[in-house]
Amino acid sequence: MPRLLNINNYHYRRGGADAVYLDHAALFERLGWTSAFFSMHHEKNAPSEWSRFFIDEIEFGQAYSARDKIAMAGKVIYSFEARSRLARLLDEFRPDVAHLHNIYHHISPSILELLHARQIPVVLTTHDLKIACPAYKMLNSLGVCERCREGSVFNVVRYRCVRDSLAASLVVGLESALHDRVLHSYRRYVTRVVTPSIFYRDTFVRWGWPAERFSVVPNFVDCSVIEPCYSPGSYFLYFGRLSSEKGVATLIRSAAVAGVPLKIAGTGPLDAELRALAGELGAEVEFVGFQSGGALQALIAGARAVVLPSEWYENAPMSVLEAYAFGKPVIGARIGGIPELVREGRTGVCFASGDADDCARVLSEVWCMAPDQLESMGREGRAWVESDFSPSRYLQAMQAVYESVGVSTPVTAATLTL
Repeated sequence: MPRLLNINNYHYRRGGADAVYLDHAALFERLGWTSAFFSMHHEKNAPSEWSRFFIDEIEFGQAYSARDKIAMAGKVIYSFEARSRLARLLDEFRPDVAHLHNIYHHISPSILELLHARQIPVVLTTHDLKIACPAYKMLNSLGVCERCREGSVFNVVRYRCVRDSLAASLVVGLESALHDRVLHSYRRYVTRVVTPSIFYRDTFVRWGWPAERFSVVPNFVDCSVIEPCYSPGSYFLYFGRLSSEKGVATLIRSAAVAGVPLKIAGTGPLDAELRALAGELGAEVEFVGFQSGGALQALIAGARAVVLPSEWYENAPMSVLEAYAFGKPVIGARIGGIPELVREGRTGVCFASGDADDCARVLSEVWCMAPDQLESMGREGRAWVESDFSPSRYLQAMQAVYESVGVSTPVTAATLTL
């Protein structure tokens, strides 16, 4: 059976990209593939026999000495450590294909030329916009931004696109100048790019990538382990990170205008600010903090609808698929890949991103919908996920990707039953 090398900055379920990295490997292991992993050391990592090759931990935002910060900045631009440790792993494990997820800022693109030199096909799943935008979100304090498309990558410095920090933006600008404009690391050494959304593929093509390099492979949810609850709940739910690009402030303002109850599950840099905003507006908002596992599942099951108020080019949010799996309609901002995942009036409703009045209008409409209409939307969402976003559909599409880069992917009985 083939051998798969999985590469990602984090080796635990820190976010959606990390979950896809781990779940993707698990799917192929169930088919009999042999997996190896390359990542960064972290106290929350899942156990791995390959951890002896992992790079040292880098956690931005923590207290480091000036010397350590300079060393970290160097690794962001080009990590000789990652290249050296991966070379040692490749001496022991010869993969048929390397599948990369998020590697920038920690592992760095320094490993791409090494994989190419070892004649290993490289597949990259883009969970964000990094291969086009230096700051990976096409977003800064002024809003959605595509200035680097036809201009200098050092626009990221001019507009302080990374955490509104001059120093952080300068480091990322240097990294992008080296890998995107000098070495062309991604374009030269990545064999195939996978995008979970059509929007991301089209955006990269608009930024100059050749369309034939891409495969659109939607994310998946295993509905067999999720019991749906179609009965409409008594509140709207947002779950995710509390940061500016997620549009949670807009959602709170909308909930206040509509006079509807809202629960917010998650943590992030805007936690205190958002709590204060809800208090000032007198909004009926309950902050329940970070939730996972059964507690999060219970919150979703008890919701009337799940809301995604994003204000950046969202890719293909797993939270949409998870909401459908639980039989819940989705209210989504009309931006990025979100509209691809909402069948208007059938599985959910969209509103203009960043428009609190339009969001309030939709919240009011959904709040007043008859229970049988909401249940029908929840059932159609569940059926859609079961048919088009299943593990078996994902697996078949990803096998086709691997075959396109020259890797034989034998079909087994397990393939047909996943």
